[in-house]
Amino acid sequence: MNKFYFSALALLASAAPVLAQDFQSRASLDAKAETTPVITRRACGTMEVLSAQLAADPAQAQRMAAIEAHTQRMLANPGLQRTTAGTIIIPVVVHVLYSTAAQNISDAQVQSQIAVLNEDYRKLNADAGNTPSIYAGLAADVNVQFVLAKRDPSGAATIGIIHKATKTTSWRTDDAVKKSKRGGDDPWDATKYLNLWACNLGQGLLGYAQFPGGPTATDGVVILYSAFGSRAKYAAGTYTTTYDLGRTATHEVGHWLNLRHIWGDDNGACTGSDLVADTPNQGAENYGCPAFPHVSCSNSGDMSMNYMDYTDDRCMYMFSAGQSTRMNAVFAAGGPRAAITTSLGGTAPRAVVTSSASFYPNPATDVLTLDLPANAKAAQYNVHVYDLTGHEMNSVRYDGTGQVQVGSLPKGLYYISIGNGTETTRQHFEKQ
Repeated sequence: MNKFYFSALALLASAAPVLAQDFQSRASLDAKAETTPVITRRACGTMEVLSAQLAADPAQAQRMAAIEAHTQRMLANPGLQRTTAGTIIIPVVVHVLYSTAAQNISDAQVQSQIAVLNEDYRKLNADAGNTPSIYAGLAADVNVQFVLAKRDPSGAATIGIIHKATKTTSWRTDDAVKKSKRGGDDPWDATKYLNLWACNLGQGLLGYAQFPGGPTATDGVVILYSAFGSRAKYAAGTYTTTYDLGRTATHEVGHWLNLRHIWGDDNGACTGSDLVADTPNQGAENYGCPAFPHVSCSNSGDMSMNYMDYTDDRCMYMFSAGQSTRMNAVFAAGGPRAAITTSLGGTAPRAVVTSSASFYPNPATDVLTLDLPANAKAAQYNVHVYDLTGHEMNSVRYDGTGQVQVGSLPKGLYYISIGNGTETTRQHFEKQ
């Protein structure tokens, strides 16, 4: 163990003591990262990530405090709550990062995960009826729906799934997977999309998420590729036994929607809180499939079947009404995820009127030359270039004579939009 490891461990011990006991065992699994991981019990890196973010940016604590104050105002005023309002549509983009064929999970496996999220967050899951009678009345429909994005940030049609090969064989909780420059894939606009990354996550982790209030550039959820999706819905996928029903994403998206672990991350002290009134005080996380009731902290039985505990996929199957209200607070006016309620990412774009305008060469090095219809006037065309996240590349220059200067662009893939006010075409091109 080196000095850096001890420093990091000390930081985690002071910020989130419950994480320290599992850190060494998780790290020891990294050597197995190139094969389908064998996970012996659930481990979530969200609180570890939060501790690191707070240490790096003290202002984040202030942002999160403001979000909590907003949440408490929503909870205190039923008139401000939106739990029974129209269903929130959350556009999702899934970034599949792979260094082996097994890690390149199929679109069908991805779609099975979206189906699980919709069942779990709408209380449509078949196992909801397993909830013990004392908690059955608390099981809630969160009233949100997840859809794979139908338009990308530039407005072009998409299926909402990106497959990208990488030389990185195992990812950690440092958010490198969210950065193209580090071998990962940049997020789409996090105010308009929920970004999910499926990758070979190391450290024995199944996933981690970022709470509201964290940096926009790293906002989203990371899931171990073999815990992404449901074997019950798509048996041909690549899965880790025990965590193969899609509940890791349900748990991590709960964090993204501002839920804490149900035991309050107090290492069994019975003094922590998940900031939700109707979940019982609980001593520590539960693993496996505990028989009910498992009593701790003088409760009537841990709500171990809650998605925010650490039980196996088949043994978690409910959110509480209080958790639903807390999650819905992030979408209310002034909430940290309110902007996503107006996102068009889940709506297919209108069919683009395709013009006969084109360009060459592709790939290009310095200049793209427009190939316009006969008698067309180049000066009447507007040309814009965007990266794959929808950001316009302002360094590109169109001279009005048919020449588009792209020499300043970094190597990669881009969109070019060519229009004359009546007809528009959007196409990909590669900058070499």
